[in-house]
Amino acid sequence: MAESKMVHSPLVTYVSVLSLLTLCPPFVILLWYTMVHADGSLSQTLGYLRLHGLQGLINIWPKPTAIAWKIIASYSAFEALLQIFLPGKRVEGPLSPAGNKPVYKANGVAAYAVTLITYLSLWWFGIFNPSIVYDHLGEIFSALIFGSFIFCIFLYIKGRVAPSSTDSGSCGNIIIDFYWGMELYPRIGENFDIKVFTNCRFGMMSWAVLAVTYCIKQYEANGRVADSMLINTILMLVYVSKFFWWEDGYWNTMDIAHDRAGFYICWGCLVWVPSIYTSPGMYLVNHPVNLGAQLAVYILIAGILCTYINYDCDRQRKEFRRTNGKCLVWGKAPSKIQAAYTTTTGETKTSLLLTSGWWGLSRHFHYVPEILAAFLWTVPALFNHFLPYFYVIFLTILLFDRAKRDDDRCRSKYGKYWKLYCEKVPYRIVPGIY
Repeated sequence: MAESKMVHSPLVTYVSVLSLLTLCPPFVILLWYTMVHADGSLSQTLGYLRLHGLQGLINIWPKPTAIAWKIIASYSAFEALLQIFLPGKRVEGPLSPAGNKPVYKANGVAAYAVTLITYLSLWWFGIFNPSIVYDHLGEIFSALIFGSFIFCIFLYIKGRVAPSSTDSGSCGNIIIDFYWGMELYPRIGENFDIKVFTNCRFGMMSWAVLAVTYCIKQYEANGRVADSMLINTILMLVYVSKFFWWEDGYWNTMDIAHDRAGFYICWGCLVWVPSIYTSPGMYLVNHPVNLGAQLAVYILIAGILCTYINYDCDRQRKEFRRTNGKCLVWGKAPSKIQAAYTTTTGETKTSLLLTSGWWGLSRHFHYVPEILAAFLWTVPALFNHFLPYFYVIFLTILLFDRAKRDDDRCRSKYGKYWKLYCEKVPYRIVPGIY
């Protein structure tokens, strides 16, 4: 088995482990409580905690209820069935460090369409009211926090006892193994990929479902949807639609191809994505803002443009890889570097590194429009409170960290070729600045 390596230094890893385990779960609950019950005011929540201490947090923390578990179980089962049974083309993932090539069924767009049509139909025909999800949101998040922890224990045990491929193994530290994961491509049976389920079909799909939920809740509470909520919902749905349109490209990214299935990524997708990523919409439910048609249209156009640029960056690189560099980038032959590397099994392989188009501006330019898009679907909340902008700040930190990790990994993988690549494309994310 291939041994796992620490992505960061041991100190950073241990701090990350402790903070995720101890700070993130209560933060999810406090964010929900502040958005829904404390008027979006962080100072009001902190004042309550100063007054009541730990008991205050216990009082705030909702207990998982039967209805919360039923909603999670129904949603999970529905998405798992769609992942298994919906048709889709066969797609091969990138060559793994151990020389394996995972195979996927690309049916994300169909699953996304079926999910949203089903959810809206259940509401439209009076079978299920999405407001129930919002009304029990705290209980759902609480259940996800504990349920996802148990799921991550299952992943750890599976990786130790019955790994799905040779891309697995231990670093010798049980805490680090639990945190970063034991397996790169864990599966149940031959075809049910666990990371596709946690990252795409549960996490990203829940983002769209909750965006629609918040919009419907505001409509049912006020009899109308404010333009701020409409812009927020549309831009989030445009982004998630882009994700599922490009899902087979996502399977080539760090999340799937390099980060193992552990607490870090799986708990994040099962809990952090539905709670934190959707939080601007959660805030807007009780804080409708009237932007006016002109400002709303400006924000909408800018947000769609940013999401398109983010997509076009990924499309450009994907097409470059698909054609082995024999394509046009911005109307001309691409500039590239042919880089040799050695797999963990000792085989010598080559990769092409694109150094023109969007990828000539900076090594991770696609993160710039992604951060801007997040800001644009948050800005309809205006600036009365800080907390709606937490996701934008978190995303910026996450992507800057991811860019560094990816650079470090590529430097180790490609050696002198990566040094040459950095000379050609000197900026990491923001052209001319960083």
